[in-house]
Amino acid sequence: MLKVAKFGGTSTSSGEQLKKAAKIIKADKDKRFIVVSAPGKRMDGDNKITDLLYLCHAHLTYSVPFDQVFKMIEDRFKDISRSLCKQLDIDLYLSGIKNELNKGISIDYLASRGEYLNALILANYLDYEFVDAKDVIFFKMDGSLDYDKTTRIMNERLKDVQYAVIPGFYGTSALGDIKTFSRGGSDITGSLIASCMQADVYENWTDVSGFMMADPRIIKNPKKIRNITYRELRELSYMGASVLHDEAIYPVRNANIPINIRNTNLPEDPGTIISNEKIKEDDDLTITGIAGRKDFTIIALQKFYMNSEVGYVRRILSILEMYDITFENIPSGIDTVSIVIDSNKLNGKLEKVLSEIDRSCSPDSINVFKNIAMIAVVGQNMAFTAGVAGRVFTALGNAGVNIRVIDQGSSEINIIIGVNDNDLEKAIIALYEAFNKK
Repeated sequence: MLKVAKFGGTSTSSGEQLKKAAKIIKADKDKRFIVVSAPGKRMDGDNKITDLLYLCHAHLTYSVPFDQVFKMIEDRFKDISRSLCKQLDIDLYLSGIKNELNKGISIDYLASRGEYLNALILANYLDYEFVDAKDVIFFKMDGSLDYDKTTRIMNERLKDVQYAVIPGFYGTSALGDIKTFSRGGSDITGSLIASCMQADVYENWTDVSGFMMADPRIIKNPKKIRNITYRELRELSYMGASVLHDEAIYPVRNANIPINIRNTNLPEDPGTIISNEKIKEDDDLTITGIAGRKDFTIIALQKFYMNSEVGYVRRILSILEMYDITFENIPSGIDTVSIVIDSNKLNGKLEKVLSEIDRSCSPDSINVFKNIAMIAVVGQNMAFTAGVAGRVFTALGNAGVNIRVIDQGSSEINIIIGVNDNDLEKAIIALYEAFNKK
């Protein structure tokens, strides 16, 4: 069996955490390719190394001395390196980066050094080969991943490598410079390596033991999700229930490789398995999870005989396209249609959009509802269970929550409910209790 294991920022935040990661790695010889993030926060109020690197570059851009910020980075890596007690001259690498800073340096190059240094330290501690991500991950001229080139070169580079540590988060641009993924991109690195090397499983080690059925900040000790499909994950993660970078899902899903979310601090916990097909369990529940987030805006239009007017909804959507606005849901009736939009995406464009809709579509009425929270109730078993919608609406009614939007996807694995922002927590509690009777 071949496993790719990625350890996130909390799992690599200190020498102590890296030793935990190393113990987990050494205990399983199937873990052949290890991906690491830059050191994250060790405690509340601490700094992520990547944040400090970005801050360094900001100082450089505005000609502000960066020595104090860089010293924080140096001290952190020296502490980590000293804690692991190996013969790695970390000062040499740090001074090299500082010299580059004094000459001027790209923001992507500098931001990538947290992963680079952490991977060097862990590879040295494990006596594994260090493989630089710039040598195996490549981007196209338009900034998108060059998957074909990455697959070809990665296979060639790693085919004879037994064990390796690879820094996450970056690769090489079409012009030969260091280029980073978006924040959290080490997840993508691990997913790419798992896909390219045809791994049997991609382990993602973090500070939580997988996914929970609901936000633990709202529900005390929610049930753990042992198994979840990629489709269910997509629905829940969109509403904020995610411990994975969105772009990390596609490479492994496409290659039919399961992801195992694990906890570095509780390695005995089996975590959550994410796969294409639902794994049957003895205690299979009707729903898999509940997630929600606030701050949506609904534009509700009414026009008699809307259903007989060809291209009506298309004209509405073309107006959103004109203003570079994406939508989330479109609940509709015979003479009504509502457009649900993330309020942040409107960004001061609402009045212009409404004016253009009024001019182009001539609705009988337009109403705008702000401060709406959207909640997703998700589960593969929902399609085969009678009365799910009834339980949802009864639970919310009994809790005194007014429903503003209802939408169910054609796949029948989710029900989307819109409520007022200030009812989000109350609604999630009511829904969770309705499907988890004691």
